[in-house]
Amino acid sequence: MKPTKGEQLFYFVNECILLLAALSCLFPLLHVIALAFSDFDAVMSGMVTLWPKGWSTEAFRLLLEGGRVPRALLNNVVITLVGLVLSLVFTTAAAYPLARKRFYARRFFTLAFVFTMLFNGGLIPTYLVVNSLDLLNTYWALWLPGLVSTFNMLILRTFFLSLPEELFDSAEIDGCGELRTLFRIVLPLSLPVFATIALFYGVGYWNNFVSVLIYINQTEMQNLTLLVQQMIQSQSILEGLNNAPDSGQIPMTPESIRAAGILVLVAPMLLVYPFLQKYFVKGVMIGSIKG
Repeated sequence: MKPTKGEQLFYFVNECILLLAALSCLFPLLHVIALAFSDFDAVMSGMVTLWPKGWSTEAFRLLLEGGRVPRALLNNVVITLVGLVLSLVFTTAAAYPLARKRFYARRFFTLAFVFTMLFNGGLIPTYLVVNSLDLLNTYWALWLPGLVSTFNMLILRTFFLSLPEELFDSAEIDGCGELRTLFRIVLPLSLPVFATIALFYGVGYWNNFVSVLIYINQTEMQNLTLLVQQMIQSQSILEGLNNAPDSGQIPMTPESIRAAGILVLVAPMLLVYPFLQKYFVKGVMIGSIKG
């Protein structure tokens, strides 16, 4: 049907609002990129806006030649990859039984999971539990408390429920057990929703800041997110990078070093997202069909 003039006006206004919202998110990122790749004089003069002036990569060299940033970046990778694998495994282990109609207690356990979305123990009791388990200054303190996200588990469960029951009946007739049905039939059909929850988990682990701040006190185990926050707040860290013995004779402003740290932090997620975008949209729509 051809849209009416009122509908056309609504679509036009809606697209303009969405465009302004997108630009409001894009401009700060462009400004950070411009600061990171501009030279000392341009940044000090305040001439840098949305395009680098006096192209320079010294800020990145200072970051990557020091010991703290590469180590923190490696910690980020370890935390994200191991946490992502663990969360996907245990989320699947929770969602699949709750999607099987023959599991008589699935309603009770589903409500128990949903209960955790509404109520939790709070920060101090959680810290006391982690401390009592001797998990402080270990990455298990980052992985175990949030191992299964109820929201992600419900998305995966909803997708499993949307699969035709005839698939499970035919697999049972062919002699497949539950594990074989899961690995040979269900998981290959679940790539879109798995990509969606993998993106959710990956972004969460990569940007994890509060848990690292609370549970990780050893500097060599802290991730890049916490280090960038310390760079933003602490002038001494920036001065240490700028005055390092191997930093050369080219001075760099704190703004350039902060911008370079932010880019190193957000670049991996920006590079991964385009490859998962088609699965992301499809997975979210599938998970919202029925509850």
